[in-house]
Amino acid sequence: MEEKHVENAQFKIITIPNLLSMFRILLIPVIAWLYTKQEAMAAGILMLISGITDVVDGFIARHFHMVSNLGKILDPVADKLTQVTMLICLVSRFPWVIAPVVLMFTKEIFMSITGVLVIRKAGKVMSAVWHGKVATVFLFITILLHIFWYDIPAALSIVMVVLSSSLIILSFVLYGKQNVETIKQAKNTK
Repeated sequence: MEEKHVENAQFKIITIPNLLSMFRILLIPVIAWLYTKQEAMAAGILMLISGITDVVDGFIARHFHMVSNLGKILDPVADKLTQVTMLICLVSRFPWVIAPVVLMFTKEIFMSITGVLVIRKAGKVMSAVWHGKVATVFLFITILLHIFWYDIPAALSIVMVVLSSSLIILSFVLYGKQNVETIKQAKNTK
């Protein structure tokens, strides 16, 4: 009975984790607006709330069997949209922040294309893996540091951006390899 409940949860749309992901997406324009109005503290606090709801939605999804296919897509979309929006806001003060923006766009375009192919050919939606979570958390910390520490030294800023960019590249390579292998395996089983 438990297994059937978990299977049915995969196809649910309205779940607490999915609602939390939608809430995070709705926060994005508010955070960006606050930041551009030079309300960095308020923007940073909303970013923290967004990050906390990200952790909470993952906990609820796993521990209460609310992992859904929509959630596997919605959660990382909320993460990436939040990160890219805030990175673009930060570029006005820290031009080198454009590097993770470009890397994220490149990675996400590739991941979207291969993700659709995985769904079509293998019939499954891939979940986030450790390296993607590490890259997300480190980038989140980098963004918060730049929001809250207005006069962050350029050297520290550049180091944080380089480390974030390196983790994005690592995640890109590992996710890319995973998706390409899944597509190849699906072709070979047909």
